[in-house]
Amino acid sequence: MPGMTKIEAYLIDLGISYEEVSTNAFFVNDSGKGLPGISVTLDEPIVVVRAKVMELPSGNKAALYEQLLKLNGTDMVHGAYGIDGNDLVLVDTLEYDTMDKSEFEAALDSIGLALSKHYSILGTYRD
Repeated sequence: MPGMTKIEAYLIDLGISYEEVSTNAFFVNDSGKGLPGISVTLDEPIVVVRAKVMELPSGNKAALYEQLLKLNGTDMVHGAYGIDGNDLVLVDTLEYDTMDKSEFEAALDSIGLALSKHYSILGTYRD
């Protein structure tokens, strides 16, 4: 895809600090805006917004999984918690062609809010 993607244009317009890590992948690390360590990848037709939350604990996983399901069901506006290998992640997806700046910003804000709001809850499960 030649030129700037909508993603990069939105990041610039929203004043969010980012690094382009490949042609269609960006790494947002803007703690001032509450957006630490979030990757945004265009894998047409989908935009994947993702943040690593923590490594999975060695024990007490059933209680953690139950807590994650509760958070997914009651406290997540956009996206959901998931597991990737040994990592707990937050993931949201958007459709690139119809994504507008407000929808993109809401996805980022939701992940940033969940990271800060759930930190103390999920921190109790860390090794």
